[in-house]
Amino acid sequence: MNQEEKFMKAAIREARKAEKIQEVPIGCVIVYENKIIARGYNRRNTDKNTLAHAELSAIKKASKKLGDWRLEGCTMYVTLEPCQMCAGAIVQSRMDRVVMGSMNPKAGCAGSVLNLLQISAFNHQVELVRGILEEECSTMLSEFFRKLRETKRLEKQME
Repeated sequence: MNQEEKFMKAAIREARKAEKIQEVPIGCVIVYENKIIARGYNRRNTDKNTLAHAELSAIKKASKKLGDWRLEGCTMYVTLEPCQMCAGAIVQSRMDRVVMGSMNPKAGCAGSVLNLLQISAFNHQVELVRGILEEECSTMLSEFFRKLRETKRLEKQME
């Protein structure tokens, strides 16, 4: 297992925490000098907060850990391609790199719908690595939504 896979496995463990509380399983870790300095997982429904995405949680923790809003020298590992809000925060944080598991064709802003991380007109662009443990990340999400649909179908039958 290489470094990219090792850190993506850690992001997957964060996603599993979200899944345990019936959240969409998205996880994230931020690495600085080959050490995980921050972790985050999706808590949007639990916290009743639009901003409770894995990436934003991890960015907040990393900034606190480094004592700076600038996360230069950091790499984010995230199981799903960031949305527009998270992609904007990543650019604003001056993150060096983002390593993604699976793409998000409906809402992804690191190459699927848009690529906000690499717009040349912005004052910062982010290096992107795609497809690390993609199958594992993708399967985790599709299984979650399959189970959710099944649960809703059963609830409808019970009515």
